[in-house]
Amino acid sequence: MRFEIMRLDDVDGSAIDSTVVDAASVNRIVQQAAAIGQRIYIRPAETAAR
Repeated sequence: MRFEIMRLDDVDGSAIDSTVVDAASVNRIVQQAAAIGQRIYIRPAETAAR
């Protein structure tokens, strides 16, 4: 499964940028964000129709 992770602006909470990662990378990104106090939003990535 893949997830979209968006970095959020500290002032108004708007998305600054986003990236799509696999499930194994989510934990590492969450730990990095927590270490520097960065706000992030995580949701399942859109899947392409087959």
